[in-house]
Amino acid sequence: MENYTLNSFTLQLEGIKVTEVSMYPVFFFFFFSYLIIIFANVGIVVLVFIDTNLHQPMYLLFCNLPVNDILGNSIMVPRLLTDILRPPSERLISYYECVVQAFSTHMFGTTSHTVLMIMAFDRYVAICYPLRYSAIMSNKMVMKLTVSAWGVAFVLVGILLGLTLRLNRCRTLITNPFCDNASLFKLSCESVFINNVYGLTFTVVLFTGSIGSMVVTYTKIAVVCLTSKNKSLNSKALKTCSTHLFVYLVMFLCGMLVIILHRFPQYSDYRKLSAILFHIIPGSLNPIIYGVQSKEIRKFLSKLFQSKKVLPSF
Repeated sequence: MENYTLNSFTLQLEGIKVTEVSMYPVFFFFFFSYLIIIFANVGIVVLVFIDTNLHQPMYLLFCNLPVNDILGNSIMVPRLLTDILRPPSERLISYYECVVQAFSTHMFGTTSHTVLMIMAFDRYVAICYPLRYSAIMSNKMVMKLTVSAWGVAFVLVGILLGLTLRLNRCRTLITNPFCDNASLFKLSCESVFINNVYGLTFTVVLFTGSIGSMVVTYTKIAVVCLTSKNKSLNSKALKTCSTHLFVYLVMFLCGMLVIILHRFPQYSDYRKLSAILFHIIPGSLNPIIYGVQSKEIRKFLSKLFQSKKVLPSF
C-alpha cells in the first residue's frame, strides 16, 4: 500500500539499480565520461575563444553545444555519481533541487534541438548563398540566432515546469535516476490532463520544427550541390554538413530511444540507462566529431603540440 504525504519537500530518487559488484565499475564509467565531457567541451570553447581564425559564425554557433553539454551534465551527473554510492533509502533530494534538475534536464534536451536548427540555417546560407554569407551571418545575426535558440527553449521548458509546479504533491518517490517533468507531475494525485496535453504538444512542436528544418535545409543544400559544378563547394558542403548531420542523428536517436522505452514499463531499467546516456553520449562525441572534421581546429591543435615539442636549449 502506497504512503501519501501532502506536499513533502523531501523526495526520494529511485536511481539506477546496481549490485555491490557492479557499483564501482558503473561509478567510474560515469565519472570518467563526465571528465571527458567537461575537459573536451571546455577545451573547444576556450579554443574558439582564443583562436581568431575560429571567430566565424559556424564555430561561434557551435559553441552553444559544448556550453549546453557542460551545463546539462554538470547538474545531473555529479548527483548521479553520489547516488550510485548510496543505498536506495538514502537517495534523498529536496523538492527545489529536484525542480532545478528537471529544468536543466529539459533545457539541455530542448536547446540541443534549437542549437542544431540554427546551425543548419548557417550551413544553408553558407552553401546556398556563399557570396552573401558574410552580409547575412553578421555578428548581430549570430547573436540573434543564439538568443533565439536559448530563449525559445527557456520559454517552452518554463511553461512545461510551470504547469507542474501548480500541482499539489501526495507522493515522494521519483522513479528515475534524476528528476524530470514527468517524474514531478507523477507525484501529484490531481488531474494531470493539461500537463499531458502540453507535454505532447511541446514534443510534437519541437520534433516537427527540428526535423522539418533539417529536411528543408538539407534538401535545398542537396539541390544546390547537384546542380553546381563547383567541386570545391561540393566538397565543403559534404564535410561541414556530414558533421552537423551526424551530431544531429546521435542526439535524435538517443532522445528517441528514451521516448520509445517510456512506452514499455517492463524495460524501466533500460529506460533509466538510456536517459543517462542521452546526456553523456552527445556530450562526449560532439567535440570529438567537430574536432576531427574541422580543418581549423586540427591546424590549431597541431601548432599547439608542435610548439610544446620545441623546448628552449640552455
